[in-house]
Amino acid sequence: MGKKAVSGAETFHSYYSGLFGQRWNSLYPALLGEPHSVGFSEKLLKPYFLDAGSIEAARALPAVTGGAVLDMCAAPGGKSLILAVQLDSDSKLTANEFSRQRKQRLLNVLDEYLPSDIREKVTVTGHDASRWSRYEKEAYDRILLDVPCSSERHVLASERHLAEWSPARIKTLSQRQWALLSGAWLVLKPGDILYIQPALFRRKKMMILLQNFFQNTPTPESPRRNIHPRWLKKHYTGFISFLIQASAPAPFIILSFKRNRSDR
Repeated sequence: MGKKAVSGAETFHSYYSGLFGQRWNSLYPALLGEPHSVGFSEKLLKPYFLDAGSIEAARALPAVTGGAVLDMCAAPGGKSLILAVQLDSDSKLTANEFSRQRKQRLLNVLDEYLPSDIREKVTVTGHDASRWSRYEKEAYDRILLDVPCSSERHVLASERHLAEWSPARIKTLSQRQWALLSGAWLVLKPGDILYIQPALFRRKKMMILLQNFFQNTPTPESPRRNIHPRWLKKHYTGFISFLIQASAPAPFIILSFKRNRSDR
């Protein structure tokens, strides 16, 4: 009797069927369809097309007056464009991308779509976002963190990637998400962080991620302990969780944290 497959199409479908149950029967064909893009043109030199959910996610980051905004994983640049046009005259945006190739694409997008008076407010960096605190700490009033996703649509579109897929991919991504969230928290001033996570990571897995984060990031108001959503709402002002169904099947789970002044 052969060993049970631990990778490939069969494992992919088995994993997500177990994750979503009957919902997978409708999610799967939706993932095979073309993504729905919307043209964003507000204050831009020409429209930039991106997922409708991404537009709403970037717009959800609360405005700041005369402050510093950070887009930690910015490429290809669509959400950075939205953040840039929302800046007031005294605010600055840092758009970061660790990958050299993706960073160049980000630069090209910003240069091509932003008017010069807005472009000069944007600085592009190439740091590893999970290690940002090595460069600076408590430096930003607002942080947009769009973490790497599991890219199910991309996997399904490639026979090679589908054949190579395994549950270990999800585990690796979860670890990377935790590292990025930790990095963001350490460079955040008392203010807000917007953490975006594709909804194909279930709420349960999302809460496990947050539990691991807060258990390893003790502050005067967050000792090492088991974390429950009600506890988060009590101790972290403005903790919210909601879904944007702007372009099914690509909803987002958005979490917004306001770091208290005592959390240092």
